[in-house]
Amino acid sequence: MTETWKDDNCAAIKAHYAVLSIPKAAALWCCVPDDYLEKILSEVTQLSESGFGRGVWCHPDVPCLEPRSRAIAEAIESGELSHGREDAAPVASSDHVAYERRHIFGRDLKAWMEKAFPNEKPAFLFDDIEQNSHSSISAESYRALKAERDTLKSRLDAGLEKYRKLRDEKESIEAERDAIKKIVDDAFPASNGKVDAAPQDSQYWNKLGVLASQAIEKYPAWRDSQRKVQKTGNLQEWLTTVIEANNREAEIIKNILADFYQELR
Repeated sequence: MTETWKDDNCAAIKAHYAVLSIPKAAALWCCVPDDYLEKILSEVTQLSESGFGRGVWCHPDVPCLEPRSRAIAEAIESGELSHGREDAAPVASSDHVAYERRHIFGRDLKAWMEKAFPNEKPAFLFDDIEQNSHSSISAESYRALKAERDTLKSRLDAGLEKYRKLRDEKESIEAERDAIKKIVDDAFPASNGKVDAAPQDSQYWNKLGVLASQAIEKYPAWRDSQRKVQKTGNLQEWLTTVIEANNREAEIIKNILADFYQELR
């Protein structure tokens, strides 16, 4: 049973009832990270010591803090944005609240922002769907498009995984081919640019190639079933009993396997 209630951080509810000072709201609007937020707020200064400038906040490292706190301050002054004191409970228009004490609810800030700045959707107020939805696209349409995108991404990931497996198999086959070719070249050296004998005409050579291919294919599974691989012990026994190579062929196959598996070198 999935205990979703343990993972639900109630982000939407928290944003709705959040009580924000003007500098904090502006800082969050400027996307100041949570781990820097308190430090930034401890360093903000007012634009001026009197008049409207007392409600506008500045910080040298957050240049957008001033214009965004100014926008909030103007909305409060014009009555477009409800405000209160530390509890953010709205006060009457005739009740003056000191600039430093002004606080707003997250829900009121969000409602004002949707009208005044429809293209601004900071994460501390708007969820993922709201941030990625256009005014002409409904939430339901967005969810459908997102589901379709996720399906296509899953298919792409599955395709990439199949490609990787095929690529690995191709590289393994090519390595096997090169290893066998090396044995052929060592066993039948060229003379004056010509090969004195054709290995494919040798029944013994063909048999050895088949045995080596089987050993290369089956070795990983066999190795994983063993506590320890001993070249002169269980590996020798496996080659002679399961692969059905004779002792001489087993020694050659061990050398071939060593080209693929480092633990046998």
